[in-house]
Amino acid sequence: MADTEQEHAKGTAGFLLEMGMLKRAKRSGWWIAGVKDPETIAEHSFRVALIGSVLAMMEGADPARTALLGLWHDTQETRVGDIPHIGRRYLEAAANEQVTADQVSAAHPAVRAGAQQIVAEYENGDSSEVICAHDADKLECLIQAVEYREQGCANVQPWIDSSIATLKTASARALAEAALTMSSIEWRQTYLR
Repeated sequence: MADTEQEHAKGTAGFLLEMGMLKRAKRSGWWIAGVKDPETIAEHSFRVALIGSVLAMMEGADPARTALLGLWHDTQETRVGDIPHIGRRYLEAAANEQVTADQVSAAHPAVRAGAQQIVAEYENGDSSEVICAHDADKLECLIQAVEYREQGCANVQPWIDSSIATLKTASARALAEAALTMSSIEWRQTYLR
């Protein structure tokens, strides 16, 4: 393998190793609501990608593209952390596009270009896929709040309210309304009848 290829392989592998931090880093905004052991950023991102693909199917958008946008939407948090909304009032974080550019600066050129394009699209785009991915992020927060509420955390209503207020698609609003009327294990009843 040529030196440049080795450097690109190491840079790309380094990025993948960095992404492992998302499996360990907690979603810190939930601590404000009193959740002692919130989900990780990776757990959140997984469900965002899945919800995004579902919303895209319902809205006639590209499910794979939407899932990809959702999967990448918080990758920058390995460098800047999960800054709760109240914390953003006091901090000026680098733009997600800049963080991504730094994260993949030593990666294979195709990875560099692809990662930067995905993040720029999520941050600045207005396609159906971007709208579904943003809705998926908010809907995942709402569903997670419902689960935490069931576990006895009574302070999650502001997360539910702010999530509902930002949903743009009819499908996301319908799913939010349905989730708010269900228990987190109601899905089992379908198979136990």
